[in-house]
Amino acid sequence: MTTLTVGACLSLSGKHARFGTQARLGLEIWHASNSALDLVIEDDRSDPAVLQVSLRRLSDQCDILLGPYSTQLMRRAGNIATELGRLIWNHGGSGDDVEAAHPEHVVSVLTPTSRYAEPFLRHLAGAEALTVRIVQGKGGFGRQVAAGAEAIARSLGIDTVRLGPGDDLPQSAGDAWALFCAGAFEEDIETIEQARSLPTPPQVVCAVAAGVREFGQALDDPRGVYGVGQWFPGAAGPAELGIGEPDFLAAYRDRAGVLPDYPAVQAAAAATIATHCAAAGGTGRDALWSAATELETTTLFGAFKIDPDTGIQLGHQATLVRWGPDGPAAV
Repeated sequence: MTTLTVGACLSLSGKHARFGTQARLGLEIWHASNSALDLVIEDDRSDPAVLQVSLRRLSDQCDILLGPYSTQLMRRAGNIATELGRLIWNHGGSGDDVEAAHPEHVVSVLTPTSRYAEPFLRHLAGAEALTVRIVQGKGGFGRQVAAGAEAIARSLGIDTVRLGPGDDLPQSAGDAWALFCAGAFEEDIETIEQARSLPTPPQVVCAVAAGVREFGQALDDPRGVYGVGQWFPGAAGPAELGIGEPDFLAAYRDRAGVLPDYPAVQAAAAATIATHCAAAGGTGRDALWSAATELETTTLFGAFKIDPDTGIQLGHQATLVRWGPDGPAAV
Protein backbone atom coordinates (compact mmCIF):
# COMPACT_ATOMS: atom_id res chain seq x y z
CA MET A 1 0.00 0.00 0.00
CA THR A 2 1.36 3.45 -0.98
CA THR A 3 2.02 5.83 1.91
CA LEU A 4 0.23 9.17 1.68
CA THR A 5 2.60 12.14 1.83
CA VAL A 6 1.45 15.51 3.15
CA GLY A 7 3.57 18.55 2.31
CA ALA A 8 3.49 22.06 3.76
CA CYS A 9 5.39 25.30 3.17
CA LEU A 10 5.61 27.22 6.46
CA SER A 11 7.47 30.33 7.58
CA LEU A 12 10.04 28.91 9.98
CA SER A 13 12.15 32.04 9.56
CA GLY A 14 11.48 35.64 8.51
CA LYS A 15 8.68 37.95 9.58
CA HIS A 16 6.00 35.25 9.86
CA ALA A 17 8.16 32.80 11.84
CA ARG A 18 6.25 33.54 15.06
CA PHE A 19 3.22 31.84 13.55
CA GLY A 20 4.82 29.45 11.09
CA THR A 21 6.73 27.65 13.83
CA GLN A 22 3.49 27.16 15.76
CA ALA A 23 1.86 25.70 12.65
CA ARG A 24 4.79 23.30 12.25
CA LEU A 25 4.43 22.06 15.82
CA GLY A 26 0.70 21.67 15.30
CA LEU A 27 1.33 19.51 12.23
CA GLU A 28 3.95 17.46 14.05
CA ILE A 29 1.46 16.70 16.83
CA TRP A 30 -1.19 15.81 14.25
CA HIS A 31 1.34 13.56 12.50
CA ALA A 32 2.20 11.76 15.74
CA SER A 33 -1.33 10.36 15.77
CA ASN A 34 -1.21 9.58 12.04
CA SER A 35 2.12 7.83 11.77
CA ALA A 36 1.06 5.85 8.69
CA LEU A 37 1.36 9.11 6.75
CA ASP A 38 4.52 10.99 5.77
CA LEU A 39 4.87 14.70 6.56
CA VAL A 40 7.29 16.98 4.70
CA ILE A 41 7.71 20.63 5.78
CA GLU A 42 9.78 23.27 3.99
CA ASP A 43 10.71 26.75 5.21
CA ASP A 44 9.39 29.43 2.86
CA ARG A 45 11.33 32.07 4.88
CA SER A 46 8.28 34.36 4.74
CA ASP A 47 9.35 35.12 1.16
CA PRO A 48 6.98 34.70 -1.83
CA ALA A 49 9.90 33.91 -4.15
CA VAL A 50 11.17 31.13 -1.87
CA LEU A 51 7.61 29.85 -1.47
CA GLN A 52 7.22 29.54 -5.22
CA VAL A 53 10.27 27.30 -5.53
CA SER A 54 9.50 25.24 -2.40
CA LEU A 55 5.84 24.66 -3.22
CA ARG A 56 6.64 23.45 -6.73
CA ARG A 57 9.17 21.03 -5.27
CA LEU A 58 6.63 19.77 -2.73
CA SER A 59 4.07 19.33 -5.49
CA ASP A 60 6.39 16.82 -7.16
CA GLN A 61 6.86 14.89 -3.90
CA CYS A 62 3.53 15.06 -2.07
CA ASP A 63 -0.02 13.78 -2.47
CA ILE A 64 -1.57 16.57 -0.38
CA LEU A 65 -0.44 20.20 -0.26
CA LEU A 66 -1.03 22.47 2.73
CA GLY A 67 -0.65 26.19 2.24
CA PRO A 68 1.61 28.68 4.06
CA TYR A 69 0.81 31.10 6.88
CA SER A 70 -0.20 34.68 5.87
CA THR A 71 -2.67 36.00 3.37
CA GLN A 72 0.12 37.37 1.15
CA LEU A 73 1.89 34.04 0.87
CA MET A 74 -1.33 32.09 0.45
CA ARG A 75 -2.30 34.38 -2.41
CA ARG A 76 0.86 33.28 -4.23
CA ALA A 77 0.31 29.65 -3.23
CA GLY A 78 -3.18 29.66 -4.73
CA ASN A 79 -1.79 30.92 -8.03
CA ILE A 80 0.86 28.21 -8.06
CA ALA A 81 -1.60 25.42 -7.21
CA THR A 82 -3.84 26.53 -10.07
CA GLU A 83 -0.93 26.61 -12.52
CA LEU A 84 0.04 23.09 -11.46
CA GLY A 85 -3.51 21.74 -11.58
CA ARG A 86 -3.37 20.90 -7.86
CA LEU A 87 -5.65 21.54 -4.88
CA ILE A 88 -4.13 23.28 -1.86
CA TRP A 89 -5.60 23.38 1.63
CA ASN A 90 -5.61 26.91 3.02
CA HIS A 91 -5.08 27.16 6.78
CA GLY A 92 -3.09 30.40 6.91
CA GLY A 93 -4.61 33.04 4.62
CA SER A 94 -8.04 34.31 5.60
CA GLY A 95 -8.35 37.10 3.03
CA ASP A 96 -11.68 36.95 1.22
CA ASP A 97 -9.93 37.35 -2.13
CA VAL A 98 -7.59 34.46 -1.31
CA GLU A 99 -10.41 32.13 -0.28
CA ALA A 100 -12.46 32.88 -3.40
CA ALA A 101 -9.71 33.35 -6.00
CA HIS A 102 -9.32 29.77 -7.23
CA PRO A 103 -12.46 27.61 -7.05
CA GLU A 104 -11.67 23.89 -7.27
CA HIS A 105 -8.01 24.60 -6.42
CA VAL A 106 -8.21 26.12 -2.89
CA VAL A 107 -10.19 24.83 0.08
CA SER A 108 -10.14 27.12 3.13
CA VAL A 109 -10.71 26.16 6.76
CA LEU A 110 -10.57 29.75 8.06
CA THR A 111 -13.28 32.28 8.80
CA PRO A 112 -12.95 34.87 5.99
CA THR A 113 -11.28 38.15 6.91
CA SER A 114 -14.40 40.22 6.33
CA ARG A 115 -16.13 38.39 9.21
CA TYR A 116 -13.33 38.80 11.79
CA ALA A 117 -14.98 41.70 13.62
CA GLU A 118 -18.44 40.16 13.81
CA PRO A 119 -18.28 38.65 17.34
CA PHE A 120 -16.88 41.88 18.82
CA LEU A 121 -19.42 44.12 17.11
CA ARG A 122 -22.32 41.88 18.12
CA HIS A 123 -21.02 41.99 21.69
CA LEU A 124 -20.73 45.79 21.49
CA ALA A 125 -24.21 46.17 20.03
CA GLY A 126 -25.73 44.98 23.30
CA ALA A 127 -23.83 47.53 25.40
CA GLU A 128 -23.69 51.33 25.63
CA ALA A 129 -23.80 53.09 22.28
CA LEU A 130 -20.23 53.87 21.15
CA THR A 131 -18.75 55.17 17.93
CA VAL A 132 -16.22 52.62 16.72
CA ARG A 133 -13.01 53.93 15.21
CA ILE A 134 -11.69 51.26 12.87
CA VAL A 135 -7.95 51.50 12.24
CA GLN A 136 -6.74 49.38 9.34
CA GLY A 137 -3.13 48.36 8.84
CA LYS A 138 -1.13 48.26 5.65
CA GLY A 139 -1.99 45.74 2.98
CA GLY A 140 -4.99 43.75 1.92
CA PHE A 141 -5.56 41.96 5.23
CA GLY A 142 -6.20 45.15 7.19
CA ARG A 143 -8.28 46.64 4.40
CA GLN A 144 -10.55 43.59 4.21
CA VAL A 145 -10.97 43.29 7.98
CA ALA A 146 -11.82 47.00 8.20
CA ALA A 147 -14.25 46.91 5.29
CA GLY A 148 -15.99 43.89 6.78
CA ALA A 149 -16.16 45.59 10.18
CA GLU A 150 -17.76 48.66 8.61
CA ALA A 151 -20.39 46.59 6.83
CA ILE A 152 -21.24 44.51 9.90
CA ALA A 153 -21.41 47.59 12.14
CA ARG A 154 -23.75 49.27 9.68
CA SER A 155 -26.06 46.26 9.75
CA LEU A 156 -26.10 46.44 13.56
CA GLY A 157 -26.76 50.19 13.69
CA ILE A 158 -23.31 51.05 15.07
CA ASP A 159 -21.64 54.31 13.99
CA THR A 160 -18.09 53.99 12.66
CA VAL A 161 -15.15 56.13 11.59
CA ARG A 162 -12.51 54.41 9.46
CA LEU A 163 -8.86 55.41 9.58
CA GLY A 164 -6.22 54.23 7.15
CA PRO A 165 -2.54 53.40 7.69
CA GLY A 166 -0.70 56.46 8.98
CA ASP A 167 -3.86 58.40 9.89
CA ASP A 168 -3.70 60.02 13.32
CA LEU A 169 -6.27 59.20 15.96
CA PRO A 170 -8.19 62.33 17.01
CA GLN A 171 -6.77 64.10 20.06
CA SER A 172 -10.28 64.80 21.27
CA ALA A 173 -12.84 62.17 20.38
CA GLY A 174 -15.78 63.97 21.93
CA ASP A 175 -18.32 61.27 22.67
CA ALA A 176 -17.39 57.91 24.12
CA TRP A 177 -15.72 55.71 21.55
CA ALA A 178 -14.35 52.24 20.95
CA LEU A 179 -11.26 51.21 19.01
CA PHE A 180 -11.01 48.27 16.64
CA CYS A 181 -7.53 47.57 15.21
CA ALA A 182 -7.12 45.55 12.03
CA GLY A 183 -3.46 45.36 11.15
CA ALA A 184 -0.30 43.34 11.52
CA PHE A 185 0.68 42.38 15.07
CA GLU A 186 3.14 45.24 15.51
CA GLU A 187 0.75 47.76 13.96
CA ASP A 188 -2.02 46.85 16.40
CA ILE A 189 0.30 47.19 19.39
CA GLU A 190 1.42 50.64 18.24
CA THR A 191 -2.15 51.80 17.62
CA ILE A 192 -3.35 50.69 21.06
CA GLU A 193 -0.43 52.42 22.78
CA GLN A 194 -1.17 55.64 20.88
CA ALA A 195 -4.88 55.44 21.69
CA ARG A 196 -4.23 54.95 25.39
CA SER A 197 -2.04 58.07 25.48
CA LEU A 198 -4.81 60.34 24.13
CA PRO A 199 -6.59 62.85 26.38
CA THR A 200 -9.78 60.90 25.67
CA PRO A 201 -8.76 57.25 25.38
CA PRO A 202 -11.18 54.63 24.04
CA GLN A 203 -13.57 53.05 26.50
CA VAL A 204 -13.30 49.69 24.72
CA VAL A 205 -10.43 48.27 22.67
CA CYS A 206 -10.42 45.25 20.37
CA ALA A 207 -7.55 44.10 18.16
CA VAL A 208 -6.78 41.20 15.89
CA ALA A 209 -3.37 41.00 17.60
CA ALA A 210 -5.05 40.39 20.97
CA GLY A 211 -6.29 37.05 19.71
CA VAL A 212 -2.88 35.44 20.32
CA ARG A 213 -1.11 34.85 23.64
CA GLU A 214 2.03 36.77 22.69
CA PHE A 215 -0.08 39.92 22.95
CA GLY A 216 0.25 39.67 26.73
CA GLN A 217 4.02 40.18 26.51
CA ALA A 218 3.90 42.82 23.77
CA LEU A 219 1.59 45.29 25.56
CA ASP A 220 2.39 46.73 28.99
CA ASP A 221 -1.11 46.14 30.37
CA PRO A 222 -3.38 43.98 28.19
CA ARG A 223 -6.18 43.76 30.76
CA GLY A 224 -9.59 44.65 29.39
CA VAL A 225 -8.56 44.43 25.73
CA TYR A 226 -10.70 42.26 23.48
CA GLY A 227 -9.20 40.08 20.81
CA VAL A 228 -10.61 38.26 17.82
CA GLY A 229 -9.09 35.17 16.35
CA GLN A 230 -9.77 31.99 14.51
CA TRP A 231 -9.73 29.81 17.64
CA PHE A 232 -9.44 29.79 21.42
CA PRO A 233 -9.33 26.83 23.84
CA GLY A 234 -12.79 25.51 24.66
CA ALA A 235 -14.59 27.48 21.96
CA ALA A 236 -14.69 24.80 19.26
CA GLY A 237 -16.62 22.03 20.97
CA PRO A 238 -16.21 18.27 20.31
CA ALA A 239 -14.31 17.11 17.22
CA GLU A 240 -16.03 14.68 14.89
CA LEU A 241 -12.81 14.19 12.91
CA GLY A 242 -9.23 13.78 14.06
CA ILE A 243 -7.48 14.46 17.32
CA GLY A 244 -9.63 16.12 20.00
CA GLU A 245 -8.75 19.44 21.58
CA PRO A 246 -7.82 18.09 25.08
CA ASP A 247 -5.29 15.61 23.65
CA PHE A 248 -3.89 18.19 21.25
CA LEU A 249 -3.48 20.82 23.97
CA ALA A 250 -1.77 18.35 26.30
CA ALA A 251 0.65 17.28 23.59
CA TYR A 252 1.41 20.87 22.59
CA ARG A 253 2.03 21.91 26.20
CA ASP A 254 4.34 18.93 26.69
CA ARG A 255 6.44 20.01 23.71
CA ALA A 256 6.31 23.80 23.95
CA GLY A 257 5.58 24.45 27.62
CA VAL A 258 2.63 26.70 26.72
CA LEU A 259 -0.79 26.40 25.12
CA PRO A 260 -0.99 26.97 21.35
CA ASP A 261 -2.44 29.92 19.49
CA TYR A 262 -4.71 29.40 16.51
CA PRO A 263 -1.98 28.91 13.83
CA ALA A 264 -1.11 25.50 15.30
CA VAL A 265 -4.72 24.38 15.57
CA GLN A 266 -5.83 25.53 12.14
CA ALA A 267 -2.88 23.75 10.51
CA ALA A 268 -3.75 20.50 12.30
CA ALA A 269 -7.40 20.92 11.29
CA ALA A 270 -6.48 21.42 7.63
CA ALA A 271 -4.36 18.26 7.65
CA THR A 272 -7.18 16.33 9.34
CA ILE A 273 -9.76 17.40 6.76
CA ALA A 274 -7.41 16.97 3.79
CA THR A 275 -6.48 13.40 4.67
CA HIS A 276 -10.10 12.54 5.44
CA CYS A 277 -11.11 13.76 1.98
CA ALA A 278 -8.24 11.84 0.39
CA ALA A 279 -9.38 8.65 2.11
CA ALA A 280 -12.91 9.24 0.85
CA GLY A 281 -12.10 9.60 -2.83
CA GLY A 282 -8.38 9.77 -3.64
CA THR A 283 -5.75 12.48 -3.99
CA GLY A 284 -6.62 13.84 -7.42
CA ARG A 285 -7.79 17.45 -7.53
CA ASP A 286 -11.31 16.60 -8.69
CA ALA A 287 -11.74 13.91 -6.06
CA LEU A 288 -10.46 16.12 -3.22
CA TRP A 289 -12.67 19.03 -4.29
CA SER A 290 -15.75 16.83 -4.54
CA ALA A 291 -15.16 15.32 -1.12
CA ALA A 292 -14.55 18.75 0.46
CA THR A 293 -17.69 20.32 -0.99
CA GLU A 294 -19.82 17.47 0.38
CA LEU A 295 -18.25 17.54 3.85
CA GLU A 296 -19.90 19.23 6.84
CA THR A 297 -18.16 18.34 10.09
CA THR A 298 -16.15 19.58 13.07
CA THR A 299 -12.51 19.30 14.09
CA LEU A 300 -10.60 20.61 17.10
CA PHE A 301 -10.65 23.94 15.22
CA GLY A 302 -14.44 24.08 15.01
CA ALA A 303 -16.98 23.76 12.22
CA PHE A 304 -16.10 23.04 8.60
CA LYS A 305 -18.31 23.66 5.59
CA ILE A 306 -17.33 25.37 2.35
CA ASP A 307 -19.21 27.12 -0.40
CA PRO A 308 -19.37 24.46 -3.14
CA ASP A 309 -18.85 27.07 -5.85
CA THR A 310 -15.94 29.05 -4.39
CA GLY A 311 -14.26 27.08 -1.58
CA ILE A 312 -14.86 29.92 0.90
CA GLN A 313 -15.33 28.74 4.46
CA LEU A 314 -18.92 29.10 5.67
CA GLY A 315 -19.11 26.99 8.82
CA HIS A 316 -16.28 28.29 10.96
CA GLN A 317 -16.81 31.36 13.16
CA ALA A 318 -14.26 33.75 14.69
CA THR A 319 -13.83 33.71 18.48
CA LEU A 320 -13.94 36.71 20.84
CA VAL A 321 -11.68 36.84 23.91
CA ARG A 322 -11.06 39.40 26.65
CA TRP A 323 -7.79 39.82 28.51
CA GLY A 324 -7.93 39.63 32.30
CA PRO A 325 -5.32 39.40 35.07
CA ASP A 326 -4.79 35.71 34.31
CA GLY A 327 -4.65 36.07 30.54
CA PRO A 328 -7.29 35.86 27.80
CA ALA A 329 -10.65 34.13 28.25
CA ALA A 330 -13.41 33.46 25.75
CA VAL A 331 -16.36 35.86 25.95
